[in-house]
Amino acid sequence: MSTRVPSNADVSVTVEAPARLHMGFFDLNGSLGRKYGSLGLTLDGLSTRVVVSRGGASFFGAESERAQGYLNRLRAVMDLPDSISVRVLDSIPSHAGLGSGTQLALALGTATSRLTGADLSAREIAHLLDRGARSGIGVAAFEQGGFVIDGGRGPNDAPPPLIARLAFPPAWRILLVLDPAAAGLHGQAENNAFANLRPFPEAESARLCRELLIRGLPALAEADLPAFGKTITDLQNAIGDHFAPAQGGRYTSPRVAAALGTLSVGHVACIGQSSWGPTGFAILPSEADAQLWREWLATEFPSLDLMICSARNRGGETTVTAQSGSLRAASGVPDRHGPTL
Repeated sequence: MSTRVPSNADVSVTVEAPARLHMGFFDLNGSLGRKYGSLGLTLDGLSTRVVVSRGGASFFGAESERAQGYLNRLRAVMDLPDSISVRVLDSIPSHAGLGSGTQLALALGTATSRLTGADLSAREIAHLLDRGARSGIGVAAFEQGGFVIDGGRGPNDAPPPLIARLAFPPAWRILLVLDPAAAGLHGQAENNAFANLRPFPEAESARLCRELLIRGLPALAEADLPAFGKTITDLQNAIGDHFAPAQGGRYTSPRVAAALGTLSVGHVACIGQSSWGPTGFAILPSEADAQLWREWLATEFPSLDLMICSARNRGGETTVTAQSGSLRAASGVPDRHGPTL
């Protein structure tokens, strides 16, 4: 449920929006009237955190320019006070395939709407700020967390609906392979890439849908990493090869590609690239396995950044903090966007 805040309340609102892996599309053909269809995983330990309060009309933080752009767009459709202070305390790396733009938009939009009493939903905010044009994974990660699947883009321009959500096994670990010297496609370059891709075969879309429904999801429900990993890696290979003309190969970064190749030779069950990259990922069965592979890759690929994450089986979080004693009862009340499992 939402934390209701009076529109004139003397409070600050903090929203944490978690990073996510975009693990691919399963229907780029779209012959049934819905296109794309995305699957993704919410990450713990990597997030964007925004604090919004009244007064000051100031922006602070690494993503402050982007945040100001989002706030200007919200002003066009919402009754906002002239002076709002925005602090971006933490931010997801931008253009790395981890959802930085959508999560910043959702964090800022949620904080602003709570501060002003508008109480917009995550889907409404995404729609207002033109996020989720092809994928609803970022919105679903913010709302509920876990492993999520959307139903693809339909005839309207709303973010694709969430159609499946499973908790991710808490023992499994995600090893992120980041290339600080590279960036994934974004903006107009991304739009051009989608416009110029060759048609995706209908039979291949059908195969990927069956692979996901009949093997991948049951395997995840039963915590069967080899079977789940085969589904994800197979889908990743098919989509990566389809995007290769736009991103220079199956993976955007040659360095990440080499590291993932090492993992594949080492029989790691689940590897891939998040969105347009350059971030690669591997799913390992335990913290110990993830640490071993991290140490090995750090020696072999010193130019890459490596990070171990758990999955996050809950969505974003909102905290309302009173600036004075008048609203002390609301101070520090957390609002999780979805269940904690």
